[in-house]
Amino acid sequence: MNDVTGLLVVILVSMMGRTGGAGANNGYCIGNQCFGMIQDPSDFTTAQDQCKDKGGHLMTVRSSVSHDILSILLGNFTGRFWIGLHLKTACPDAAAGLKGFQWVTEDSESDFFNWAPSFDSSCSSPRCVSVSKESDFKWTQEPCGEQAAGFLCEYGLIQPCKNLEVAQDESVTYMTPMGFKVEDVLSLPMGTIATRMPSETKYLCFSEKWLKAPWNCEIQEGGCEHKCAMDPNEVPSCYCPPGQIVSPENKVTCEEATDDPCLALRCDHACYRSDGSYACVCDHGYKLAQDGRSCVDFNDCTDERQCPGENFKCKNTIGGFQCVCEDGYVKSGSLCVDDNECLSAPCEHECHNTPGSYNCSCFEGYKVDPKSPNKCKRHCGKEECAAECDPNDASQCYCPDGYVAEEREDHTVCIEIDECISNYCDQQCTNTFGSYVCSCSPGYTLVNQYNCVKNEDHTDGSQDSTTAPDFPTTSYIPGPTRQPSGVSVGAFVGIILCTVFLIVLVVFLAHHILSRRGKMESSGALKAQEGEAHGLHRVATDA
Repeated sequence: MNDVTGLLVVILVSMMGRTGGAGANNGYCIGNQCFGMIQDPSDFTTAQDQCKDKGGHLMTVRSSVSHDILSILLGNFTGRFWIGLHLKTACPDAAAGLKGFQWVTEDSESDFFNWAPSFDSSCSSPRCVSVSKESDFKWTQEPCGEQAAGFLCEYGLIQPCKNLEVAQDESVTYMTPMGFKVEDVLSLPMGTIATRMPSETKYLCFSEKWLKAPWNCEIQEGGCEHKCAMDPNEVPSCYCPPGQIVSPENKVTCEEATDDPCLALRCDHACYRSDGSYACVCDHGYKLAQDGRSCVDFNDCTDERQCPGENFKCKNTIGGFQCVCEDGYVKSGSLCVDDNECLSAPCEHECHNTPGSYNCSCFEGYKVDPKSPNKCKRHCGKEECAAECDPNDASQCYCPDGYVAEEREDHTVCIEIDECISNYCDQQCTNTFGSYVCSCSPGYTLVNQYNCVKNEDHTDGSQDSTTAPDFPTTSYIPGPTRQPSGVSVGAFVGIILCTVFLIVLVVFLAHHILSRRGKMESSGALKAQEGEAHGLHRVATDA
């Protein structure tokens, strides 16, 4: 492969995008730009990634012209579609033209604004933007993680081709590398394949010129209807299945053969005719075996020259290879450049792009959530700090975990809670800002973050340096959301009250019983006295 051919392959493959992904359902090209509509349910980040896979980004609508193109692309489709507008700062700016939002190209330049009347300026408002035919293509705020019906991509054209001249009885259709087909356009992106009818002759756009098929076999099979192979002179050539021959008119399509001499050769892939004789050849990425008929896979990636350039790597495929970018990099023309992940707004607050990756950080008063590194949670870091209140409703205020809101005369503050008062820990407790730390005495081990269990080989609580450390075992507790199974202060007070009640009840019953017995004895004595008073005596008679 010479340098010119290699450059052609690298540039065209990059322009035609990576394998896979959704193709555009509709598109339009004007000047040095193309726009495509992809009807594929996706969230904002996925949509941006798919646009980048084809060498573009989500559509920016900076002018009335781009708005008209958007209306044309979505004119026959229903549902919401993402555009390249999102919020990167903490809260919207209702006074600004873009309301504090930015285009995915990291700028705010725009001569056109089309916000929906229901714009939400609160800090908790959705951070991405979609449009739809139903809402007259107004810019509508949507949560970035929601699934829209599709998205709109924008592509910049590098060395585009002008449309082909056609005769009165001819027509030309163009299939762009973005996946949409057009007919009546003035400029086409590099990598576009033009088909002239009725001859079915094909052309490939490269560096402002149209290359007639067959071109390099690594690009769309050289434009061949069936297969493309390099002849012994390293010239691309089309071939057809047994019983068919290549059309002598367009060199790419196949037609029936009256007498096919290749049938007797039983070639594994293709049959090549040269100087009146025929021989077998193999598809690109394969080599001819010793039997002169079979084809075996050739591992192109063993040759380090296949994918030159910084940040490129070779990926072997069956019958060929692919030049792809290292992780964290994307193709841009003939180069692999750092993929600025921050354009897709992966961080809740601030994003810092790094070579091959990115880092998230938080605004003052927040810290990175350890459970979700791309999200932020409120953080105070001292005994008292101002509460975060809704700008539209001052009564709705929020505090970090481990803090309680307290209303003052003209504002609300967050007061740190001393969790150690609640006896969450078995033994020792150290209060921290927003949380607390449990620890155990020497000879004990901390389990379940707050329980202290006596070490088996410690019977008297003494420290054994061979089995236990010389310092207390500690554990960080994230907040007072979970209490230990031990008795709390409230439960202890309840037990005391119940015990006192039972004692009072027993004393009362004893007193009642004793009082009743005393009354009975008094009644007996009274009756005896009455009997004596009436002279009643028991008289014994002699038998």
